[in-house]
Amino acid sequence: MRRISSTSAFSAATAVLLIILLAATTSNAHNITKILAKFPEFSTFNHYLSLTHLADDINNRQTITVLAVNNAAMSDLLSNHLSINTMKNILSLHVLLDYFGAKKLHQITNGTALAATMFQATGTASGSSGFVNITDLKGGKVGFGSEDSGRTDATFVKSLTEVPYNISVIQISSMLPSAEAEAPTPEPAAVNITALMSLHGCKDFADALSASDAMKTYADNVDGGLSVFCPLDDAFKGFLPKFKNLTIDGKQSLLEYHAVPVYQSLSMLKSSNGVMNTLATDGAEKFDFTVQNDGQDVTIKSSKLVTAKIVGTLIDQQPLIIFTINKVLVPKELFKGALSPAPAPAPEADAPAESPKAAKKKKHKAAPAVDSPADSPADSPDGAVADQEADGNNAVGIKGLGAYNYFSSTGSCKLASVISDDSALLYVLG
Repeated sequence: MRRISSTSAFSAATAVLLIILLAATTSNAHNITKILAKFPEFSTFNHYLSLTHLADDINNRQTITVLAVNNAAMSDLLSNHLSINTMKNILSLHVLLDYFGAKKLHQITNGTALAATMFQATGTASGSSGFVNITDLKGGKVGFGSEDSGRTDATFVKSLTEVPYNISVIQISSMLPSAEAEAPTPEPAAVNITALMSLHGCKDFADALSASDAMKTYADNVDGGLSVFCPLDDAFKGFLPKFKNLTIDGKQSLLEYHAVPVYQSLSMLKSSNGVMNTLATDGAEKFDFTVQNDGQDVTIKSSKLVTAKIVGTLIDQQPLIIFTINKVLVPKELFKGALSPAPAPAPEADAPAESPKAAKKKKHKAAPAVDSPADSPADSPDGAVADQEADGNNAVGIKGLGAYNYFSSTGSCKLASVISDDSALLYVLG
C-alpha cells in the first residue's frame, strides 16, 4: 500500500509540474497585433507593424520592447510618402531587443543605457546607427534618441502592456528620427511566380498555372496585393486526374481559387479568421473559403470534407506572399459531391445476419447520404467532378427511381438488370 501511495503521489506531482510548464510556455507567447488592438489610438502603428511583417518578428522574440506612437505621430511619418521597405527600417528602430518596463526605465544604471534594435539586427544599419540611447532625465522623465541623431528626440509617455522580461509595450511622444533608417531603399526585383513555385516543391501547380489564363489574373493582381496558397507536388499529383476532367473555365476557376487579391501575412491570417473571397469570386459564384486557427497552425476550409494546412512560405515580399499547403483546395462550386460522404454500399445477399461486418455497415449507414440535384450527376466518393458523366475507369451512371450508382464494366461481375422502386433497389448480377 505504501508503494502504491508513493506512485500515486509521484503521478500527481508530475501532472502538476506539466500543468505549470504548460502555463509558463503559454505565458511566453505574445501577439503584438492583439495587444495593440486594445488601444484604438495606436491602430495606424499596429497596421504598419503587420504590413511590414515586423509583427511576425516581434512575436517570434522571447524578450522585446516596442516603442509605440499614437496615430497623430504616425500621420507625420506617413506624410513623407515613404516606401514600405523604408517604413520597415524606421519602425524596426522602435523595437528594442531587451525588456524595458516602466520600473526598469527609471532605474537605469548610471542614468543611461544603449539598446540594440531590430534595425541593427537586420544588418541593414551601418556601425551603431541601429542602437537607441535611453536616458533617465531630470524630473522623472525618460528620454529616447537614435544613436546616429546624437540627441534625445522623444520621451516616455506611459506603459501600455508589460509581461515582465517577456514583452513591454510603451508609448513614446514621437517617432525617432534616423537618417540611416530613413534612407531610400531599392524596390525589390520582379518575381517570377511560377519559376519560384517550381523550385520549391510546387512544380505541378506552377505548370497548370502557366498553361491557363489564370496566370494573367495572378499577374494583374500582384501590384495591388496577392496571397497565393500553392499545393505541394504530392497533393496536386494525386488531384491531377480530377483536374484534367474539368472544363477549361473550370480549371481556371480552380487555379484562381488558390489566391486572395490582398496581401495577408501569416500573422494577419491568424488574427483575421473567417470567410475570404478569392480571385475566382465573381458575383453569384462565391468561390470563397474559410481561414481558421488550429493551435499554432493556420488552416483553410474549402468544403465540408477538405481542410488544407499552411505548411510553409515560399516568399513574403510585400505586396506578394506565397504559402505552401498540404492539400488542393476544393471549391463547392466545381465539386458538389465533395460536400457529403458517400452512401453506404448495399449489403451482400448471402451475408450472415450476425457477421462482424454488420457493425461496420451500421456505422456507415449513420453517415449522411449524397444529396445531388436530379438533373445533375452526383460525384463519386473520392470527389469526382460535378459535371462529369463517366470516370476514368469507364464506369457508367445508372439511374433508378430511388438510387444512383456507378458500376464498372471491367469488374469481376457485370450488371444484368436493375429492379427498383421508391423503397428498394435490387441488383441482379450476371
